Amino acid sequence: MWENDININEVKEIRTRTTVYFGVGAIKKIDDIAKVLKDKGYDKVIVMSGRNAYKATGAWDYVEKALKDHGIGYINFDKVTPNPTTEHVNEAAQMAKDFGAKAVISIGGGSPTDAGKSVAILLAYPDKTAENIYDFEFTPEKAAPIVSINLTHGTGTETNRFAVVTNLAKNFKPAIAYDCIYPMFAIDDPQLMTKLSPKQTRYVSIDAVNHVVEAATSTVASPYSITLAKQVIELVAKYLPKAIKNPDDLEARYFLAYAAMMGGVSFDNGLLHYTHALEHPLSAVKPDLSHGLGLAILLPAVIKTIYKDRPNVLADILAPIAPNLKPEAGDAEKAAKEVYEWLKSVDVPEKLTDMGFSADDVKKLTDLAFTTPSLDGLINIGPSGNSRELVRTIYQESL
Repeated sequence: MWENDININEVKEIRTRTTVYFGVGAIKKIDDIAKVLKDKGYDKVIVMSGRNAYKATGAWDYVEKALKDHGIGYINFDKVTPNPTTEHVNEAAQMAKDFGAKAVISIGGGSPTDAGKSVAILLAYPDKTAENIYDFEFTPEKAAPIVSINLTHGTGTETNRFAVVTNLAKNFKPAIAYDCIYPMFAIDDPQLMTKLSPKQTRYVSIDAVNHVVEAATSTVASPYSITLAKQVIELVAKYLPKAIKNPDDLEARYFLAYAAMMGGVSFDNGLLHYTHALEHPLSAVKPDLSHGLGLAILLPAVIKTIYKDRPNVLADILAPIAPNLKPEAGDAEKAAKEVYEWLKSVDVPEKLTDMGFSADDVKKLTDLAFTTPSLDGLINIGPSGNSRELVRTIYQESL
């Protein structure tokens, strides 16, 4: 396989709309990034992170040194949670404005980067709030520069224009997509990902699979999003079991990180539909639910729903995890079953009932899928229509 000819210790510069430094040791590139920031006049930054991972992975040692070496002042907002909230974004933005921050550095998975993108918008629009952003009360056209240091292999947000933040008061978890929030730089260093817990290793990789299944089958999918999808699923199928078996396997982390990065580019182009639109209400209602786990629970029912409409694409891209599918509508049940068997093989067998949901919740979840800002837009580009009955059925079959 082509992977055998790749030197994982050689840091590559990959250009999407973001310049990504990719490979084992890429974190050292933060020194070059800090120099660019300082040369451009961005002499104060806010660092967005969770409580522990930014230090436990060793990333902070490099970042702090680079900032000090280049005379860049910094403050750290370390309260970002999984499924970040508008409350935290507002608090961080106020801290950043009071400090005089001119740029944002995010260290973590998708949550710190998405929260950081939101803060970057508020630095450019100091009279606005996170609620204004995620209630779609204005359209941002500018944001402070963003640097994303990625600690997981799933989100893809380090290479695209998307961000997701939860409004707990409304149980809304909308998604935004603006050109102004492409990160200026991103770092994907596999050695920073070895401390992911076994569960998170699984969940973030499943997130990447969901990204490309949706991006390859939406009504706006392109050959580009489909080609990327095929490679992403192949890499996850091959390397996720290896990372589960040996968390310190840098080769496995490298190719999972590459798969996730490609997944981010894939859905930047082909967008997302049912799985993400229906998962957002789940983790908005239960913020402790891991996004990747919610996606895993919904995926088999979504596959069953869309297979009849995209049998050729799905039979092709799912081959590494669901072999011998026929590109015929009649294989929908088989495809859903084989995908579920793959999820069980990586120890993610859960259903919605295991997470505390019941049939009584289906109506509320369905309502949220249609009333949460932006989610109806995702449903509208799903390949099988946009009916409430379709959404309700996916939830019911995921119980």
